[in-house]
Amino acid sequence: MIGRLQEPDVVPSGLSAQKMTDTRTQTPRAVPQPGSPEQQACNVCSDHMITVSWSEKAGWAAPELKPLTNISLSPAASVLHYATECFEGLKLYRGQDQKLRLFRPLLNCQRMLRSATRISLPAFEPVELLALIERLCAVDGPRWLPKDNTNGLLYVRPTLIGTEGGMGLKRPREALLYIIIVSYPNHNPIAQPTVDLTTQDKKFSLFASHDQAVRAWPGGSGYAKIGANYGPALHVQEEATRRGHDQVLWLFGPDSQVTEAGGANFFAVVRNLSGEIELITAPLDDKTILAGITRQSVLELADAYLTEGSEHELAPVTVAVRTLTMGEMILAYEQGRLLETFVVGTAYYITPVTEIDFRGRKIAPLQSTYARTLRNWIGGIQFGVEKHEWASIIKE
Repeated sequence: MIGRLQEPDVVPSGLSAQKMTDTRTQTPRAVPQPGSPEQQACNVCSDHMITVSWSEKAGWAAPELKPLTNISLSPAASVLHYATECFEGLKLYRGQDQKLRLFRPLLNCQRMLRSATRISLPAFEPVELLALIERLCAVDGPRWLPKDNTNGLLYVRPTLIGTEGGMGLKRPREALLYIIIVSYPNHNPIAQPTVDLTTQDKKFSLFASHDQAVRAWPGGSGYAKIGANYGPALHVQEEATRRGHDQVLWLFGPDSQVTEAGGANFFAVVRNLSGEIELITAPLDDKTILAGITRQSVLELADAYLTEGSEHELAPVTVAVRTLTMGEMILAYEQGRLLETFVVGTAYYITPVTEIDFRGRKIAPLQSTYARTLRNWIGGIQFGVEKHEWASIIKE
């Protein structure tokens, strides 16, 4: 009896931007005018999207660049029941030199891989994801961010979701990667490439979370950019809004350790008891906060240009990645040593914090010189005022 031939093993395909198909829309969408209600709503997508399906057996399929359309999912899809989802957020900038730029986009792609690994979604090569992002930006960027719209922005959102249908908590065997671009306002004057350091800051206040509200904890998933970290935080954000604040300052532990501010990283400039000025932000060691790209950039720029020996008019700082408690911050404020606080992130850029509400007590730092200096430096890179390797130019 002749035995049955054994089928050869199929090696799953890796993500490959070179395999992408390209189908353009025949009905271009209306581009919102800068500052219009449509743009302010942040819900108008550009003409095209990129989708890539994945299965455990076959791996990554050929990417498809195609007209924007809705996604069809099984009502039993893993993402809808078990939150198997991660995403990224980065901006496409139209510089003062009329060129399109992304800011350190490979870091976003590498972070998305870490998030995907944490939520048991398929792996990919970050450089391939970056190639897909750059391609979509090259296709839709010129029309949605024309050359006369210098200092304009678009928001780029890569997302990876588990699509396998069926009940049961398990790693998804099917997934979908997609990338969209959203019309995004640049309505905040702090997001301009240069800012007058003598002008008054726009009010931006934080509401410190109460004891019963915890965003993340050691050993959890707070470091990953997954939707499950954001949805549960909305009820505290609503309380902050009702009290007249912009975002939540998330605290952790009985000593009220400062972690994140909304979806942004938090910094404080404090003159310590020895008279040294510290630039303080929370560490990443326990994986309770997001490793922000703007956070990393601020730390690197401060270490290079604001520390002792640097040629700058500002007083030198010591970059301190360490735990900061509300008790320490309140004491520094009472003693006149809390110089400034600010938040950083893709959405909030670098925003000085003008007030913190901690258990009914108001903390109001008096200056924002370091924050403004840092945002001028980073804004200059993003908008083409300053030539830098962190800026990735999109070919049009």
